Amino acid sequence: MKKHSNQIDMLHGPLAGKIVRFALPLALASILQQLFNSADLAVVGRFDSSTAMAAVGSNAALINLLVSLFSGLSLGTNVVIASLIGRGEKEKISDAVHTSVLTAFLSGCIVLTLGEIIAPNLLLLMSTPDEVLPLATLYLRIYFLTMPFLLLYDFGSSILRARGDSTRPLIVLIISGLVNIVLNIVFVAGFGMGVAGVATATVISNAISAVLVMSFLVRDTGLFHLSFRKLKIHGQILKKVIAIGAPAGLQGMVFSLSNVVIQSGINSFGADCIAGNTAAQNFEFMCYFIINGFSQATTTFTSQNFAAGKKKRCDQILRICLVIGLLSTLALSTVFYLGKGAFILIFTTDDAVKHYAYIRLLCIGMLELLTGTYEMPGGSMRGMGDSLTPAIITMLGSCVFRLVWIWTVFRAFHSIEVLLVVYPISWVICGVAMNIARARRRRLAYALVKETD
Repeated sequence: MKKHSNQIDMLHGPLAGKIVRFALPLALASILQQLFNSADLAVVGRFDSSTAMAAVGSNAALINLLVSLFSGLSLGTNVVIASLIGRGEKEKISDAVHTSVLTAFLSGCIVLTLGEIIAPNLLLLMSTPDEVLPLATLYLRIYFLTMPFLLLYDFGSSILRARGDSTRPLIVLIISGLVNIVLNIVFVAGFGMGVAGVATATVISNAISAVLVMSFLVRDTGLFHLSFRKLKIHGQILKKVIAIGAPAGLQGMVFSLSNVVIQSGINSFGADCIAGNTAAQNFEFMCYFIINGFSQATTTFTSQNFAAGKKKRCDQILRICLVIGLLSTLALSTVFYLGKGAFILIFTTDDAVKHYAYIRLLCIGMLELLTGTYEMPGGSMRGMGDSLTPAIITMLGSCVFRLVWIWTVFRAFHSIEVLLVVYPISWVICGVAMNIARARRRRLAYALVKETD
């Protein structure tokens, strides 16, 4: 297979440097994307009102819920193509590329259609405050127009990452994000469009992302070349993508469902609490994206090496990702907490909003590294072809536990601190269970693979 300058050889040589080179662009891409999303909040918070800020923030959990099922399929694309590379099955890569792109577009259209139909009812189910509901509905309806573009970017980026290219997706996000910021200012500060302005800017910037990533594949002259005339869903490829991606998507969807319920609890404390939690979430998300970057590195590197029979390297991959990922996340969390006064000031000057933001940063932000104790072992299991077990553990340990907590403990002790502390407790439960499951999966899987190191 022809090597590209932006392609990483995951099967040979030292691992640490290559993992960092792969994971950091992923983490930076997600952090930049969050920064650009934060620009939505900052612009409406500064140039409109805290109600508009709450309207944007109250949609976050709901959007993730509806998108997660389909976005999870992109992980299946990553694992399938990485495994084809590891096994040297070059002739099937083109089928996987064209199947993935068409699946992304059709899935995006489905999410768009469903979202436009049920958006207002979903916001009502989340107990969105009456003063926030009209703006939240307007934002959500416009935002759903971006779904086909968003999923085309996700799947296209997964195709690029499967061969070790995590740099160009980062460049794409930088470009589209800068466009988003400029349009936010123009639409909101210049034209006074409020939440409609930030939503419209998001649609345009995501369309740019999709076009750029698809252009990389169209211009590729090798096995990853995309030809629109060859777009076709190949049944066997799709089955493999679904086998890996559907459990991950279901996990994300159920995970988001628990967050929707938690958001309903946050909504019960009023608009100031919604706005404060929304502001603080931006910083905890950035910390999580470091974990997610190394988790995706774990999956992709393990997929190639496990398919090639390199078992020792699979163990090394997990150890390296855990050490670097957890320490990096702790460092960033500490920076955000120690500088919380200045960071939250980016979004608001309202003392009540800042009060709730500080609570969330302490209860969740400082403990974000705990998510790595289950994300990376889960990523290792997915790389070995088992996506169902991590999904079940996450759904039970995080989602079901959180729902039970809200319906029992939070109902008995109705405070924002009691509501938020469910996050770190659930992370510990998931981490213990996931590491036990990964050890068992390792023994079973390694027994069936001949070592080639």
